[in-house]
Amino acid sequence: MTTLYGYFRSSAAYRVRIALNLKGLAYDQVPVNLVKGEQRTEANVARHPQGLVPTLETDDGVQLIQSLAICEFLDEVHPEPPLLPADAEGRARVRALAQLVACEIHPLNNLRVLKYLVGELGVGEEAKLAWYRHWIAEGFDALEGMLSREAGTGDFCHGDTPTLADLCLVPQVFNAERFACDLSAYPTIQRITANCRALPAFRQAAPEAQPDAR
Repeated sequence: MTTLYGYFRSSAAYRVRIALNLKGLAYDQVPVNLVKGEQRTEANVARHPQGLVPTLETDDGVQLIQSLAICEFLDEVHPEPPLLPADAEGRARVRALAQLVACEIHPLNNLRVLKYLVGELGVGEEAKLAWYRHWIAEGFDALEGMLSREAGTGDFCHGDTPTLADLCLVPQVFNAERFACDLSAYPTIQRITANCRALPAFRQAAPEAQPDAR
């Protein structure tokens, strides 16, 4: 059985859950509580050298890290339904959208950064929220612009089926909602997110549906 080591509110683990669900793959989940610091245990560092989540362990014992790499691995090993378009230009666009979220927005706002701001730099709660909302706005401004003006956008980020870009978008919107970010300026992002959330694969991957959320 494939095993996913993750945390219910981890954006990166959320992406992988969506991918597994879209592919129709069965998997076990082993929670790693980031708030309690379980990511820094010897067992988790042995799986993930950065002391992070997720780690995906395949049924033959191979351990994979980094959510985008895991999702592309799943797409190569289980090609239907595809998470990347068939054409090179489409694949480049989807990867650019995905990386805008996963490499530009998310790293500035993840838990370890917020904890460092508060614990090490003495930043107050209001300043922390201002930091979070600033980087969401800067990233979503660019993302909304791309999605609203480019012909490749359809019901989803690219075309009319979910791709790797949607796997990154929906968890980031969840986080923005958690931190009460104003999303009124992003109608295209909101429309695509609603389309994604209507699908069982996305609903079943949502943080509130995970066993460690309770």
